Amino acid sequence: MSQSTVQCRLIASTSTRQQLWKLMAQLNTPLINEILQQLNKHPDFEKWRKNGKLPSTVVSQLCHPLKTDLRFVGQPSRLYTSAIHVVDYIYKSWLAIHKRLQQQLDGKIRWLEMLNSDAELVETSFCSLEEIRTKAADILAMTTPESDANAPLIERRKTKKSKKSSTSNSDRGLSHKLFDAYQNTEDRLRRSAISYLLKNGCKLKDKEDPEQFAKRRRKLEIQIQRLTEKLTSRIPKGRDLANAKWLETLFTATTTVPEDNAEAKRWQDILLTRSSLLPFPLVFETNEDLVWSTNEKGRLCVHFNGLSDLTFEVYCDSRQLHWFKRFLEDQQTKRKSKNQHSSGLFTLRNGRLAWLEGKGKGEPWELHHLTLYCCVDTRLWTTEGTEQVRQEKTNEITKFITKMKEKTDLSVTQQAFVQRKQSTLTRINNSFERPNKPVYQGQSNILVGVSLGLEKPATVAVVDALTNKVLACRSTRQLLNENYELLNRQRRQQQSLSHERHKAQKSFSPNQLGASELGQYVDRLLAKEIVAIAQSYFAGSIVLPKLGDMREIIQCEIQAIAEAKCPGSKEIQKNYAKQYRVNVHQWSYGRLLQNIQSKATQMGIVIEEGKQPVRGSPQDKAQELALSAYKLRLARQS
Repeated sequence: MSQSTVQCRLIASTSTRQQLWKLMAQLNTPLINEILQQLNKHPDFEKWRKNGKLPSTVVSQLCHPLKTDLRFVGQPSRLYTSAIHVVDYIYKSWLAIHKRLQQQLDGKIRWLEMLNSDAELVETSFCSLEEIRTKAADILAMTTPESDANAPLIERRKTKKSKKSSTSNSDRGLSHKLFDAYQNTEDRLRRSAISYLLKNGCKLKDKEDPEQFAKRRRKLEIQIQRLTEKLTSRIPKGRDLANAKWLETLFTATTTVPEDNAEAKRWQDILLTRSSLLPFPLVFETNEDLVWSTNEKGRLCVHFNGLSDLTFEVYCDSRQLHWFKRFLEDQQTKRKSKNQHSSGLFTLRNGRLAWLEGKGKGEPWELHHLTLYCCVDTRLWTTEGTEQVRQEKTNEITKFITKMKEKTDLSVTQQAFVQRKQSTLTRINNSFERPNKPVYQGQSNILVGVSLGLEKPATVAVVDALTNKVLACRSTRQLLNENYELLNRQRRQQQSLSHERHKAQKSFSPNQLGASELGQYVDRLLAKEIVAIAQSYFAGSIVLPKLGDMREIIQCEIQAIAEAKCPGSKEIQKNYAKQYRVNVHQWSYGRLLQNIQSKATQMGIVIEEGKQPVRGSPQDKAQELALSAYKLRLARQS
């Protein structure tokens, strides 16, 4: 990924800010809310939800008649287009989350159907428990790799961490085989034997504790219930800037007795939810929607197509000022050449205009701050990177034109479109003036895997995927080196803040306690060192874990530590895990990954994502993460 985001604050007169606020809060945001409401009530909504995708034109079709609605008239055309893009983005994100939750729910429901006690297995298979165990042993012998054929079938306590890690990895592969075998057989005895193996971790056990099994099954039922509630309650509803729903619920709750606990809980959730005070952002999908200039003071300014009467001064950090100056230079170059250059090679790709919440009292357009977020292609900063992008676009346009010319029955519209593409192909060969900088060239078979953990926020393994050889490993202590004490200081600060917050909650005092930026500084140090390691080994990519798996990863890590420290007693392990969570707070993994991505993008290193294993040492997790990403890449290419 070669794209990054830079931001700046926009300053304008009070009248300009007031006009923009009214457009966004009183017209554009209600329009988006209305489109979201119509989508939710659309007769084909369930079909779209199952497919996990909206038709490409459905949002624009819903928006078109609303342009003449008295509630939404008076907006520039760019704002209607922005509303369509915002709704598309909201539903693209929502459908992705819904698909992931639905897959989790389907998997847990399928597991609940398979999870039966020994007595239930005996009843459904019409066989004794010994017959089920014998069949399970036969299945285990057939599905276990030859290297593990001599391993004992009865579960034993592990003595070495590395042995436990390798065994757990093989158990996961065996579990997948058994799940598939369960789905592909109708034999009752075989199904019962597979179910017996899966619930016992692919091992044979002498006896089952009915109380522990009941707790395990109930825990799974609660997980299914919570996932079901999430799926039904997460439909996008828009932003209620006037707090109308909150006020209505407050009136209902104070004048009406709830029918049941569920209704009371629903009212409570609404009253405890803080409504958004800010309108939806304006999205500008093309880089020429933002027009750059300088005023009489020499300060950089910007205005937007459709809002040309509203001009804003740009205020930004000195570290990002060069990006905004480049946006102006690109547009000036195109104007001077009388449009002989293509905007496809502009460093700026798109923009988003949003309000950031401010503190205090007053009119919203005076209280809140305007912020412009600009997406840039970092390759287009240099001559070498621009040439790389130009070649990619040239090949893409040439391929399209060739394909269209092979057709003999092109319509007038299609012919005009091909002509525009031909004109773009001519303009894109005119280069912009850029500084020279060699493009980073890494080896595609060298990958840097980064595993995340609770006690060790980041662990790195440099892997040669062709030979499956680990070239180097770095722990968090080694990455930070002399700055490792900063990590411990940050954890002490977190513990202190947690304690103060707990005391404030007990006394019903304000508990929104601020935190220092030390954690962010440590993240930047880690990111800088990880990218430096990738460069030193000429790695082709850095593989990061998906954040959606972090809850399971952290829980498994805590459980493994508790079992190692307190073997035998489940109750002692539970108490130890609880205290461990208090002493070692979770890191801001999203912030850490964002810093790594940003630093890698600056250096031109590709970022890949993979699923981090939940078991094994941090080094093993990083290694397996890198290798799985490489295998997935090969599968996509084949």
